[in-house]
Amino acid sequence: MDASTLPAEDATELAAIPDCETVDLLLPDMNGLLRGKRITRDALEKVYQNGVCLPMSLIATDITGNTVEETGLGYDIGDEDRICRPVPGTLKVIPWQDRPMAQLLLAMEDGHGRMFAANPREVLKRVIERYHALGLNPVVAVELEFYLLDPQLDGHGRPQTSINPTTGERNKTTQVYYMEDLNDYQGFTDAVTDACRAQHIPADTAVAEYAPGQFEINLKHRSDALVACDDAILLKRAVKAVAANEGLMASFMAKPFGDQAGSGTHIHVSVLDKAGNNIFACEPSAPSDALRHGVYGLQQVSKDCMLMFAPHANSYRRFVLNAFVPLNDCWGFNNRTVAMRIPHSDPANTRIEHRIAGADANPYLVTAAVLAGILHGLETKGDPGPPIVGNAYEQTEMRQLFWRDTINDFLASGFIAQAFGPEFQHIFGQQKLKEMRSFYAEVTTLEIEWYLRQV
Repeated sequence: MDASTLPAEDATELAAIPDCETVDLLLPDMNGLLRGKRITRDALEKVYQNGVCLPMSLIATDITGNTVEETGLGYDIGDEDRICRPVPGTLKVIPWQDRPMAQLLLAMEDGHGRMFAANPREVLKRVIERYHALGLNPVVAVELEFYLLDPQLDGHGRPQTSINPTTGERNKTTQVYYMEDLNDYQGFTDAVTDACRAQHIPADTAVAEYAPGQFEINLKHRSDALVACDDAILLKRAVKAVAANEGLMASFMAKPFGDQAGSGTHIHVSVLDKAGNNIFACEPSAPSDALRHGVYGLQQVSKDCMLMFAPHANSYRRFVLNAFVPLNDCWGFNNRTVAMRIPHSDPANTRIEHRIAGADANPYLVTAAVLAGILHGLETKGDPGPPIVGNAYEQTEMRQLFWRDTINDFLASGFIAQAFGPEFQHIFGQQKLKEMRSFYAEVTTLEIEWYLRQV
């Protein structure tokens, strides 16, 4: 194909992979799953010129892949196709496949030549534009926790921790930040590093987390929050693919084991003014007004946005005591028991680490909610109360969260409609409502055990 028809960054990338045979076209849906098509390399020019058609309903298919008719994107509109356009700068090699391949992110149009307003990437983009209109720019970094599991479920259909590739034994113990765990899984971590390097994903830190076979990979901060979330979406894909090649299963499920730590998505945010100065910059002894206001905004919108942080039935099993999971909206400096942590840093790099969301949440939507909350605080200038010092679990009241309540809160929220648009509110809310109804329509094994003979 003629690389001159491509955006400069993509043309450079294509030139670097002359043997590429096929390209995966990837459209992130509302659950953060990647849907799309696989095309041959010679069809790529047509995609850049004319886009590619995909069903509009793909954006809001449920977690099982079924169309959610209640969104209005299915039979009501004849399950129409919409044109999807390449996202410039996202053409990357796929290094884990046997045959030379590449991938390209897509963004969906709405049928009138505009970008589809309920597309998660577009939802985030509009929030960022509100910052830019005020002469501000959010800087974002994403941290993702996940489990490396045995790909074979046990005899009861339950997940199993992985077999340690060095010892040959199943992982049973928790050794947080234990370097031997990283050494034991070096084949996996090295392959992830290679994949990230090939795809220009700025992953810079890997740690063993708080449960057997649980890890965290941190991404470097980006001055473009959209790109930071592209990194997170593509890192998830790379981690899962590399794990499969290593005979493992990588899972970003929020709580795969009831008696072990859950997996979270942590969003780090600082905000720069026109001169490039961090408006949060301060010492812990004297929090800046902007930092306090930003935290206040996050506190105020947390209830409305909880569905974006905890979108699935399993998400709510993560919120338990003494598991480094925030159970309310408190804040503090250098304190992992709070929801809004201000990590230890020099004053110029002061940032908010938002710790509520699970690893199962869509990074675009989590980041959109966090940025919208901070902006709400900067505009309303409220007081978040004093920062927590010490164990927040002992000093604050635990919040009980239920999926049904967060769906209702989301659908009824004036803030959600104003910050993200009524179209997104309707589509995402109806998607989650349909998933909840389907989930609770199932009769579980625990119900049989408790009730079949006893009642």
